[in-house]
Amino acid sequence: MAFKILVINPGAGSTRVALFADENPVFEENLRHDPEELLKFPKIIDQYEFRREKIMMLLESKGVDQKSLHAVVGRGGPFKPLSSGTYVVNDRLIQDVKTGDYQSEHPSLLGAMIAKEIADGLNIKAYFVDPVSVDEFWEPARFSGLKEIKRKALSHALNVRMVAKKTARALGKPYTNCNFIIVHLGTGITIAAHYKGKQVDSSNANEDGPFSPQRTGALPTIPLVKLCLIGNYKYEDIKKKLNREGGLLSYLGTDDIREIEKRIAQGDKEADGVYNAMIYQIAKEVGAYSVVLKGDIDAMIITGGIANSKKFVSHLQDWISFLCDKFYIYPGEGEMEAMALGVLRVLKKEEEVKEYT
Repeated sequence: MAFKILVINPGAGSTRVALFADENPVFEENLRHDPEELLKFPKIIDQYEFRREKIMMLLESKGVDQKSLHAVVGRGGPFKPLSSGTYVVNDRLIQDVKTGDYQSEHPSLLGAMIAKEIADGLNIKAYFVDPVSVDEFWEPARFSGLKEIKRKALSHALNVRMVAKKTARALGKPYTNCNFIIVHLGTGITIAAHYKGKQVDSSNANEDGPFSPQRTGALPTIPLVKLCLIGNYKYEDIKKKLNREGGLLSYLGTDDIREIEKRIAQGDKEADGVYNAMIYQIAKEVGAYSVVLKGDIDAMIITGGIANSKKFVSHLQDWISFLCDKFYIYPGEGEMEAMALGVLRVLKKEEEVKEYT
């Protein structure tokens, strides 16, 4: 009998839900949320009931017999620094999320919480796999330039590791023998350097790197300080402005690449300028992370939701193709599959589950 695994993945602009029977998807749905609706919630944690209710309504509409489930897995958020692997969701983790003992605020924090509530009601276990806070940084990567501030290892580790392993197989090499530059193009953007099977440096979508659909990325420091001090903003106001109201949304009033490309096709020069500026910033960051590997790159990997746009990917490749002659494109995100497979390995006793402490 196949193991049935419910997979929950809260992202910045949507909540994806899937049911797997072993490694095979039974269904996968992307519940998109209107940015204006999400902005009604002062904090990410305040979205808990809203997102949980959407998930439960979907399961009911799909006729899912919850009693047939063997496990529930939620996306791992920006918890404290952790090694890669599959973890059981325990009370300590839930307490840490509720009390704010985590590195950054992101909807993925809700994944484990919702998974555990559902699993507890069914007397089964909840898990998370390769959380956002997987930390394998080289020591030089931790320095920010100001002693009081340390760079954090926060990235789209789940999808990035999945596509890295797929690319290694395609090259016929062990992942631990490969060097990759990986570009994850989602609501937030991660550019990562993988050296011999470890993510030794990466951008942090909430704090640095290029601007993205909803986030500002790195900003000029002195104007930012002036904005904070003169603009009469509270801390939460600034954080929302940087991580939920920035990027494409700030410039164009939408974070939807399809809508922006439609505007460009209709002759919207402002949309064209912002669109190309984001590609330009991503390309500059790819160049920086190529230096981390000293140019020794087995392949460039482009993934994430925006990778569905052939136009966007083509424009990006125009900037960075001189760095490497091998490109692997994985449109969308392999996060749902990665979570299901991580739990499946534990259920089949092929991998030891880890305990959050």
